[in-house]
Amino acid sequence: MFVAKSIAADHKDLIHDVSYDFHGRRMATCSSDQSVKVWDKGDDGEWRCTASWKTHSGSVWRVTWAHPEFGQVLASCSFDRTAAVWEEIVGESNDKQRGQSHWFVLPFSSRAHPPMIAVGSDDSNVTYSGKVQIYEYNENTRKYAKAETLMTVTDPVHDITFAPNLGRSFHVLAIATKDVRIFKLVPLRRESANSSGPTKFEVQVMAQFDSHNSQVWRVSWNITSTLLASSGDDGCVRLWKANYMDNWKCTGILRGDGSPVNGSGHAAALSAVGVPGAAQMLVGATSAGRKKAQLMPG
Repeated sequence: MFVAKSIAADHKDLIHDVSYDFHGRRMATCSSDQSVKVWDKGDDGEWRCTASWKTHSGSVWRVTWAHPEFGQVLASCSFDRTAAVWEEIVGESNDKQRGQSHWFVLPFSSRAHPPMIAVGSDDSNVTYSGKVQIYEYNENTRKYAKAETLMTVTDPVHDITFAPNLGRSFHVLAIATKDVRIFKLVPLRRESANSSGPTKFEVQVMAQFDSHNSQVWRVSWNITSTLLASSGDDGCVRLWKANYMDNWKCTGILRGDGSPVNGSGHAAALSAVGVPGAAQMLVGATSAGRKKAQLMPG
């Protein structure tokens, strides 16, 4: 059983998303007031706002953290149809604002694998397919270019998240629509080593589940990308895991009140596997806005 605790976020409009970092000690919120706030958990267990800034010219629908090996990096996306990537810079010892953190739009440095952003739309227009777009960062142009469109995703997208890569040669992407879908993105070999265009991918559907029997609003991976949690309008969080043959199955169900379904033991599984924000998914099964973005650093 988890205990809910309210925080006075001081946003001036609706809050659309809450995201925890890798360790669960930092939290980011975003709102229709066009701002993002960063919160740090103190030794006393209290959450304190350590940064707040205006990010877009429209409502901010989604915010997500990169893996800490890339520093303190956030991605946000907005109703203004833009996505932005932010990096935290802490004042140096000779700085007048020593020890204070500041967030700036990030120009990525060159890496072996370019950073990517997956963007999904919950536009209910059925006249076009492919509501998930994959963008890749180009170091030469310092811009993101579209690399792939998931044409099989035609339903409104409520949430989207990359699995931690952990050195794999491919990427795994989970999507929340009217069901749960897991995609495998395998980079194809470039025709030329000097090619400056975005990477092309072979897109494979690894799994698709409609067990919620309702709209799915959130999906979240554990830190080893071996377990996926999803929450839906059925008021439950469901845990999905692949066996040694890469077949995905439901391994646990938790009701919105924290009680397990079909026996005990599943409630403890949420904290044991390290699913970030699992408790928030229990109470956050509501629509969160027009566009969702998930950052995958290189």
